[in-house]
Amino acid sequence: MSWKPSRLTRSQLEERRLAGARLLGEGKLSQAKIARELGVDKSTVSQWRTILERAGVEGLKARISGGRPPRLSEQGQQQLLADLRKGAQAHGYPDERWTLSRIAAVLRDSQGIRYDPDHLSVVMRRLGWSVQRPQSKAVERDEQKIQTWLETTLPEELKKGR
Repeated sequence: MSWKPSRLTRSQLEERRLAGARLLGEGKLSQAKIARELGVDKSTVSQWRTILERAGVEGLKARISGGRPPRLSEQGQQQLLADLRKGAQAHGYPDERWTLSRIAAVLRDSQGIRYDPDHLSVVMRRLGWSVQRPQSKAVERDEQKIQTWLETTLPEELKKGR
């Protein structure tokens, strides 16, 4: 059994439909065998045949999906990335952490586009950004004391066998 992805992309689905059209056009295999070959149901191959008869191969090609166009254009995405590269402090924040709320505010202020912070994570992932959690450190932490302990006290303790 060959590996098959759980979800196919739009182009992979179109490629499979066109392969089905080619196999139907050759007329060598039954619809059931074509269905097994391409990993689809027999009724799907039957639908493809009906579409081929009515609209030809063009009927099986992928169409542009509908839906609302994105609010943030390609140019807007590049502008957002440029704004984020300047750093959070350049936009008036006390530290360099970017949160979704801060990104939404920068986007609103610079481009007039409103995004709910909860939904902005999808846009940020598409732009190659991922969630980063800052590593917490104790305020009382003294790096010099830690280094001294590692260099002097620890080797002595290891020699004593503690």
